[in-house]
Amino acid sequence: MVNVEVVYAKPEEQVIVTLAMEEGATVEAAIKASGLLDLFPEIVLSELKAGIFGVACKLDQPVKEGDRIEIYRPLLHDPKEARRQRALKGG
Repeated sequence: MVNVEVVYAKPEEQVIVTLAMEEGATVEAAIKASGLLDLFPEIVLSELKAGIFGVACKLDQPVKEGDRIEIYRPLLHDPKEARRQRALKGG
């Protein structure tokens, strides 16, 4: 068994689920086992981006002991466009 954390953060709350997964389990399996897909219906497994300790990873990547799997929310604004808009406003 390997112990991992699955994390999902929203502006108003952060949820951390600690799991014991079988050796060879994937990031996707850990996310499913966490129950976060049921708690947060806005998370769509086929569309989500995930990472381990801030480094993007694929859902089929095997997890290792102590991994912190992070579920990333989509960006609300394109960073380049936001900078351009601020520059146009003189800010």
